[in-house]
Amino acid sequence: MQNLYREVNTLDHRAVEQFALSEPVMMEHAALSIANYIGEYFLPNSSILIVCGNGNNGADGRILARQLEGDYRVSLHYQSEIHYDVIVDALFGSGLNRAINAETAEILAMLNDSTAFKIACDVPSGLYADGTLDPHTFKADITITMGALKRSLFSDAAKEYVGEIRVANLGISRSRYEIPTTWQLLDPSDLSLPHRTSTSANKGCYGHLAVVCGEKIGASVIAGSAAIRFGSGLVSLISNENVTIPYELMQSHSLPSSTTAIALGMGLGVEFCDDELTCLLDNNLPLVLDADIFYHPMFPQLLKRECIVLTPHPKEFTQILRLCGIADIDVTTLQNNRFTYVEQFCAAYPNTVLVLKGANVIIGKNDRFFINPLGTVALAKGGSGDVLSGLIGALLAQKYTPLDAALQGSLAHTLAARGFDKNNYALTPFDLIERVTVL
Repeated sequence: MQNLYREVNTLDHRAVEQFALSEPVMMEHAALSIANYIGEYFLPNSSILIVCGNGNNGADGRILARQLEGDYRVSLHYQSEIHYDVIVDALFGSGLNRAINAETAEILAMLNDSTAFKIACDVPSGLYADGTLDPHTFKADITITMGALKRSLFSDAAKEYVGEIRVANLGISRSRYEIPTTWQLLDPSDLSLPHRTSTSANKGCYGHLAVVCGEKIGASVIAGSAAIRFGSGLVSLISNENVTIPYELMQSHSLPSSTTAIALGMGLGVEFCDDELTCLLDNNLPLVLDADIFYHPMFPQLLKRECIVLTPHPKEFTQILRLCGIADIDVTTLQNNRFTYVEQFCAAYPNTVLVLKGANVIIGKNDRFFINPLGTVALAKGGSGDVLSGLIGALLAQKYTPLDAALQGSLAHTLAARGFDKNNYALTPFDLIERVTVL
């Protein structure tokens, strides 16, 4: 995991005060990180345009020009008739707090139209600290951010604009430059699969997930199939009527006595009356909740439980915020303020684990927050969320804590999608489940 920060001015000042660094030294190192990248990937004498602003970001750009001059054909002034191999955006950086004026918007539009390889210095110009974007934001192939990772780089909106993200060393190791933070970024190396190490175990050692099977049976089958693939010893679909299901799943009309976790909401509809749901949930078992249950009047009551994971997509999360009396907003407002509303919800319900789905998944509990940036557009397919609920449910059944189940389930979900080696439009839920077996 890596730390994420809303701003790094505090870290810069601390580096000056505690480690005797100076602003010029840090700028020199910031520019050198970009120069080294260019030196690694572009031949000498390549044409490079560095577009500089007036602040520290612009100063980084001018230092970069000095470092590159002589080995590359460097320009600080845009000329539309010239083709550039590389464009470096050093206009605003992470300190932008005002709307971009018409002149700058025109420059950024021309830069974005160029076929040159595009590097953003610190953050793409037009990306604000809250993760929202100006309409003319620079669209980078790579962002080389200074000192530490900014949270804004991992908003859903930013994903189209930041490209690859690297952290520039400012003359001090990140372990010294950074301080503890409540926000962290998940890496592929954080994945810890539920491998079985005991040689004398039986199926009862790995839990029993009960998936409540509603009107849309397929959603429950997908969730149950994901759970059995991700290590749950037993999986039962709880239904009112007999339904056709895969042979590896079991079926019951009541909650099995050996149940160790419940998955509820996916495809639920109105199959169960309130009394039936109340009976199913008259226990202290861990829950993973999704989809239709977020619209049910009993949902706020479920938030009083101690072991619970919610997996809403943005529209469902706006419904949760309304039902909980936190905010009455539309999806656009939420997406422009994902970090804020996740923090507000988790403060109000500190025992609940929230998994807010999106281009970059946000996972929160109490005052701890994680971003999973590993998702792909291949997951934009009906049933993908049911797979996620099944993965998390499987881990809950195996006695993972709700937070660990959410983190590991989300990582497995996104990494399985990234490993799909066919066209990204072709991924199905069962392709995704199959990929989980080879992580």
